[in-house]
Formats: sequence, C-alpha cells, structure tokens
Amino acid sequence: MQVATLPMPFDESDAVLSSGFRVGGVSVTVTGRSLSDTALVPSLEPFRVATDASDINLRVEWIRNLPPIPGRERFDSGSSWRLFENAAGLQFDFNDTLFGGKPYKRLLVDSCFRQAILQMSDEFFAGFPLPATPLGYPLDELLIMHRLTQERAIELHGVGIVGPDGASNLFVGHSGAGKSTTARLWTSLHDVEILSDDRIIVREDKVREDKVREDNAGNDATQIFMYGTPWHGEAHFALPGRAPLKRIFVLEHGQGNVLTRLTRSQMVAELFARSFVPFHRHEYVDNALRFLERVADSVPCYRYCFEPDERSVERILNFRD
Repeated sequence: MQVATLPMPFDESDAVLSSGFRVGGVSVTVTGRSLSDTALVPSLEPFRVATDASDINLRVEWIRNLPPIPGRERFDSGSSWRLFENAAGLQFDFNDTLFGGKPYKRLLVDSCFRQAILQMSDEFFAGFPLPATPLGYPLDELLIMHRLTQERAIELHGVGIVGPDGASNLFVGHSGAGKSTTARLWTSLHDVEILSDDRIIVREDKVREDKVREDNAGNDATQIFMYGTPWHGEAHFALPGRAPLKRIFVLEHGQGNVLTRLTRSQMVAELFARSFVPFHRHEYVDNALRFLERVADSVPCYRYCFEPDERSVERILNFRD
C-alpha cells in the first residue's frame, strides 16, 4: 500500500540546535531545541559528522503525552517497539515496562525514510533525574536499517576484518557462530582493523574520488564495500570506516578449517538468513534479495567450518581463490 508523504515543515524557531552522524553511508541530521535533544549517545559519537545535505532529517519535539493514533499495526518487536502504518506514513511507538506499556517516544516518518519527527512524552520524562536520550538504541538502528531499503545496501550479522595484508573479509554468522571469537583471535595475532564484531552494512558505492574509473559505458565505477556500525557484539568493536569487500565467509563451528565455495543461489540464501531486513513490506524483501544477487555476482563467498584457534586465522591469510 502506498503511503502519503509525511509533512515536515522545518522552522528555525522550532529547532535551533543540530547534530549529525553517518552509519553505513547514510547520514542523519538531528534538530531540536536543546542540547539533550540533539546529543548523540556514546555509541554514536565515533560516527558524528557535520552534515549539510543529509539522507534523513530528524526533528525532535516534546509533547504533553502520546495518545493512540489510528493506524494498521504492521509489526510488534515483542519487547521495545511497535510499528503502525497510517495515511501520513509510518509510526514507531517505543515502550517500556516501566511506563506500563504506553509509548514514551514516537517516530513519525515518511515512506522513503527521509523526513522524520521524533515525539518525546513530557508525561513520562518529567520526573526523570537525568536528561532523556532521544537517539538511544534501537531508534538509531531502525532509522538506518529502513533507509537502506531505499538503496543498494543491506545490514548483515557479521564481523568485518581488514587483515594485515590489506584484504577485507566479512565473516557472517548467526548468534553463537563465533563472530566475536573470530574478532578476538585476529586482533590477538595480527595488526588488523575490526569494523564491527556483530553488524556490518554492505553496500554498492562509487569508488573514492581519487580512484574513480569509468566503465565501458562511461559511468563512474562502483564497488561493493563493507561499513562498520555502532552496534557491536561481545568483543565491543565498532568503527565508522569502510573497506572494499574481497570475500565473504559463512561461519560455522566444525573441524579442520574447511572452506567450501557457495553457488550464487546458496550465497543469497545464506546471507539473507543473516540479514536485518524489515519484513513488514514485501518490496523491502524484494529489494534486499536483488541487492544480494548483485553482491553474489561481485564477491566470492565460502562456507567456513572452523576451529577457534590460531590455525583458523592462518587458513584465511594463506587462502587463494
């Protein structure tokens, strides 16, 4: 169902302060009336940027309370947020058991995830001893994850490692597959860069300006990159950088550090099963699958049945396709 664009009248008198951050190539500008409205939570600080023209414009405003708004419920996270759809766009209600299940903040956003209003409830925060944190998790990830549905990009459950040889490898896996263990092993043995030990954004992007080439059609060359995110795992690695993606490995516990090349269809299926895709709209799923096919055509992928010791690291360093 097509939803209407959310009206977003930005007025300097309404929002006089601003801050910005960028995750996975998606930039967000946050405006509000106070420093606490636009403050970045600690996990986002390394991703702070000065943004002029942003992909997402988010305005923070305070209202007395958050009454129910008619709309069709599209998704219930079962814990901290629920998603509704109405004539104005999408509505995310964030709740907590401390508040009796009522929303303490509400995100109103258009269907393209470009313009958004974050409404904060005076009723629930009035008695708090500390300032509220409008941008606290999971709002930041929900914004980025949904914006990625409009681009050639996807968020994956994985650890991104730029090795001592400069090769950039992505190790994807479900919870417990060994992502944080892999990050710790590599850092204990070699001088490497870990972009994240839990969530990586993969996207097709233009080659950096100093390396831009033109293809046969005369267009700027593009490449598949992996980006670090603020949403780390047990090893607490989270960097704002990016790196061209050389290989992808699907982690599984096993014996012998065995690598098996995956076919195109196998790769798409394995990566999709380890992706963060909003399933409440079929076009989001379709876009994600089409992008994963592009990744599969550009980057080799292997199933890696590994043992968590030094040999598993050396196996990758000495591996040749």
